[in-house]
Amino acid sequence: MSHMDMSAPEQGALDASASNQDASDAGVRPHFDTFIFDLDGTLLDTLPDLVVLTNTSLEAFGLPPRTTDEIHSFVGNGAKALIYQAVPEDTDPQITEQVMQRWKDLYSTVGNRLTKPYPHIIEMVSELKRRGVGVGVLSNKFDAGVQAAVDEYLPELFDVKHGEGGDIPRKPDPTGLLRSIGELGSTPERTVYIGDSPGDIRTARNAGTYAIGVGWGYHTADELREAGADAVVMDARELLAWAPDVRE
Repeated sequence: MSHMDMSAPEQGALDASASNQDASDAGVRPHFDTFIFDLDGTLLDTLPDLVVLTNTSLEAFGLPPRTTDEIHSFVGNGAKALIYQAVPEDTDPQITEQVMQRWKDLYSTVGNRLTKPYPHIIEMVSELKRRGVGVGVLSNKFDAGVQAAVDEYLPELFDVKHGEGGDIPRKPDPTGLLRSIGELGSTPERTVYIGDSPGDIRTARNAGTYAIGVGWGYHTADELREAGADAVVMDARELLAWAPDVRE
């Protein structure tokens, strides 16, 4: 397995204290040579754009807008699940599908204007690559949206990136994760899957990988622990504790 070398960030910026109880009590952690990440709520804060996209699509069909908190509660299972929860319960299914199509059409114009990486994501992934770790993205966002968002905000960082598509069913089905692991030349036993939702934890369990939850996304740390996460971190730099250290 070969991975592109990148220069190391300033080491001082990578030394984060273990602010999470799971991480600080973990003792000697296992090391993994493959890290695969969820996207929305894990690598990128996309909620502001999701609010604009969703409400613009709803309003185009005379449907009432949703609050940011409501849309926040709908994310994590892909665009279709988001729209089906956002429309009123008595909405005609054909209208719902039209709203869904409008959402996808608007994505190319509204896209990711308000999106941004979470703190320390870029330096953390760059350091993983410096250590020779294979890195990938697996999201429930539709595949074209994943490619666009990663290429814009996290360019040239990931060896593999996939979203939901014809041959990759929605998480927690493990098909996409197992495919990504294979494309990285790894195995589930050597892989950690990182995400912000209980569904991400279930995906890791279904694929037989280690599961780490992130507490900065769209679900609480308690939800992730209850879902069975092996660990929960509150700072992206804490993830480096599960990667081999080339200085050792």
